[in-house]
Amino acid sequence: MHTNNFKILFALSFTVFINTLSFGQDLPKKSKTIEPVVKDSVTINLDKEKIDKELSEQAKDSTVTDSVKPKELLEHIVKYSATDYTKFNHKKNKLYLYNNAKIDYGDMNITAGSITIDYSTNTVYARGITDTIEGYTQKPVFTQGSNVVEPDSILFNTDSKKALIYNSITQQGEGNVIASLTKKENDSVYFIKEGRYTTSQNLDDPDYYIRLLRAKIVPGKKIVTGPAGIYIYNVPTPIWLPFSFFPQSEKHTSGILIPTFGEQNDRGYFLQNGGYYFAINDYVDLAVLGDYYTNGSYGLRLESTYSKRYRYRGNMAFRYENLITSERGFPDYARNTIYNLRWSHSQDSKASPSSRFSASVNVGSSTYFRNSLNQINQGSNFLTNTLSSSISYSKTFQGEPQVNFSLSATHSQSTNTEEATINMTLPTFQGSIGRMYPFASKTGSKKGIVQNINLQYNVRGENRIQTTDEFFFKKEMFDEARAGFQHTIPVSTNFKVFKHFSVSASTNFNEVWTFKTFKKVYDNEARRLVTTDTIKGFDAYRTYNFSTSVGTTIYGLFNFEKDDGKNRKIKAIRHVIRPSISYNINPAFDKYYETAEVINAEGQTAAELEILQSTNALNYSRFDGTVFGQPNQRFSSSMGISLANNFEAKIRDKDSTATEPKKIKLLNSLNFSSAYNFAADSLQWSPVRMNGSTQLFENKMSINFGATLDPYALDNNNNKINKFNINNGGSLFRLTSANLTASWSLSNKNKGKDKNKDGANVNPDDPNGVLPENLDFGNQQINQNQNKDKDEGEDKGPSKFYNHKIPWNVRIAYAVNYANTRRQSEISSHSLMFSGDIDLTENWSIGASSGYDIKNQGFTYTQFRFQRNLESWNMNFSWIPFSQNKSWNFFIGISSSILKDLKYEKRRQPDQQL
Repeated sequence: MHTNNFKILFALSFTVFINTLSFGQDLPKKSKTIEPVVKDSVTINLDKEKIDKELSEQAKDSTVTDSVKPKELLEHIVKYSATDYTKFNHKKNKLYLYNNAKIDYGDMNITAGSITIDYSTNTVYARGITDTIEGYTQKPVFTQGSNVVEPDSILFNTDSKKALIYNSITQQGEGNVIASLTKKENDSVYFIKEGRYTTSQNLDDPDYYIRLLRAKIVPGKKIVTGPAGIYIYNVPTPIWLPFSFFPQSEKHTSGILIPTFGEQNDRGYFLQNGGYYFAINDYVDLAVLGDYYTNGSYGLRLESTYSKRYRYRGNMAFRYENLITSERGFPDYARNTIYNLRWSHSQDSKASPSSRFSASVNVGSSTYFRNSLNQINQGSNFLTNTLSSSISYSKTFQGEPQVNFSLSATHSQSTNTEEATINMTLPTFQGSIGRMYPFASKTGSKKGIVQNINLQYNVRGENRIQTTDEFFFKKEMFDEARAGFQHTIPVSTNFKVFKHFSVSASTNFNEVWTFKTFKKVYDNEARRLVTTDTIKGFDAYRTYNFSTSVGTTIYGLFNFEKDDGKNRKIKAIRHVIRPSISYNINPAFDKYYETAEVINAEGQTAAELEILQSTNALNYSRFDGTVFGQPNQRFSSSMGISLANNFEAKIRDKDSTATEPKKIKLLNSLNFSSAYNFAADSLQWSPVRMNGSTQLFENKMSINFGATLDPYALDNNNNKINKFNINNGGSLFRLTSANLTASWSLSNKNKGKDKNKDGANVNPDDPNGVLPENLDFGNQQINQNQNKDKDEGEDKGPSKFYNHKIPWNVRIAYAVNYANTRRQSEISSHSLMFSGDIDLTENWSIGASSGYDIKNQGFTYTQFRFQRNLESWNMNFSWIPFSQNKSWNFFIGISSSILKDLKYEKRRQPDQQL
């Protein structure tokens, strides 16, 4: 493929420009050199009262009195203490503190094994103490403000605030600076010589560090160095920089974002995710990122995060890509633009108890995740087949009754095809007035059919829009919008009869407003009704219905315990039955229907027109196609029957100390339901629907199942007829559909203690526990070393040479669906999905996720994951072995965010042409 040379030079110049701005040398201002603190001639009194006392004991000339009051040399009160002794040497004018010594002076604090204060030179020397058993202990800890230094020894001048620090460890942000010699210039500047910067947790033997020959540290702001090179396990690498800059700001600051580089299949070399980060203020930020490809393709991303404590938080991202395939003039040249907008907003519950605003927006091109070239959008994102959004605001007005209202906007879009339909509501309004009891007593509880009568008022308004990507947010999108309001007033009551039966009755009044209706005609050629005219203007219809139900609860107990003294495993089984019968009446509202005209009716006989009229083929409602649909045309009088069951058992607890039997669920639910339509002239019985669920193996496996049983038979053309299946030579019911789903989560975590063959409990996390005899280390020296450690009484923790308990987890999901509505008797779908992770060692883990379509005999989306924790580094490898997104990615880099650009990444991108 030919690549434009100008665009390559542009990309390289952009890289040079970023690298130039990414590093800088911060040179310290010239100042006077620091003389050795031992030659400092300035005297200082560490304690005014103590000095006055010492002077009073010395011989004084009583005839000489100084009338000028001396200036106080100390700005703060000095406090000191020590465990063993505090000794003052009058001759040398020194104060000695030994063992757990501590001195406080203003914001400065020093703790050490030994501290010497020299009055004559105003210096404080702190060091550890040497023990013949433990060695060098109680190393000094120097604290000033938020800065903490842990050296071997320190020499500090209380007057100039300067110090010499030997073999120090200083935490700076996420990393630590280890220096052989550090000179503290003042409260905010340190100079170091022969230092090491690392983010490793093991500071005694870091797995990596950046060697700093010379460096300047401004705590909480920056580290500026001279020549610096990377060492891995004390082995130098050829990576050296003449100077470097490490930002250490405790606040977020603006700065350049370093891009990643690579090569894409047919678009040349690229730079991705490079740009600038704007730290706008403490509540909001903005990142402007861009992608550039040498064939002319480019991308732009804007990302912002905002947050205010106890108020709200959210993030927003806009992504745009201009993709060019091949080169201009070639037959396969193509240019395509895709975009995506995401917004997430959540309100803190403390911000406003009576109102709430939330947003979750994901809108854009239908093919964005399938065609995007940016690395952050690749991977499993291509499986996204639906984009959905929701923005809502709700408000509650407290009172009696309570009033609520909400405004929302929704969006749903399929990404399977480029011409996918987009459904939107802009907006939806919902309002309600809380439940009211007009006949209830003002005092006492509500009893009886009259006092329990209650009513509500609900209103819902929608403006629905249906469009495609081509007309998204264009004028044509709003031309087909349909709006309307629906008002409902439900009235209900409930009461008990015969003490054990609960009865409820309700009626519902419904009124629909619309601003657009439709006129239809019957097209004889198409043999259907077609819309010919849209009538704009206000119109409305009103409907109502009635329903009642009665139900009860029956408890059954099967007791297996007998007075024979036997301790049976199953104590009892309880069966709970909840039968319910309901009755519904839905009147027919024929007045909202009319007869359509017949077009192209030449040659049609009166008998044919009469057949069309008798079958209601010419009847239609002008409200058909409006937001809330058309009113009911057919009278319905139906009875519903349902039966809900669940089964529980009491069993003997395995724990011998338990005083009560253990309760388990045999079946969480087992439900049956059907209906009978009194107003229908045929097929009055509805199919029997059955569904249930249970959990097995201590709730690790969940099973859901369901089936549909039809009592009516089929004719020779597999059409349902008004004849029971049992009367047609078949069974009582005909199985038309069935489904089964099962999910199983397995893990070896929380398994309790292992046991050896002698029955002794073994805790795998306890290194002093009993080890299995058949465990072979393969190295006798290791056993000897372990025994030596035990003899010395040292707790070394679990051995790193083996892991007798490997953590793992597996998730399995199985689904099968059966269809037999027209005697096809086939498995409509049959699949098995699984995923899992294994921690081979403390630092090694592997994982995989896949599935198998048993019906079509093919694997679903499959991915393998390998990860290695390298202490301060992280290495991972992901692999998609097949599918149109076949690819792999290898990454190794420092885990710390401050050095996240110190990495190596290699990937094989999927072939977009597939």
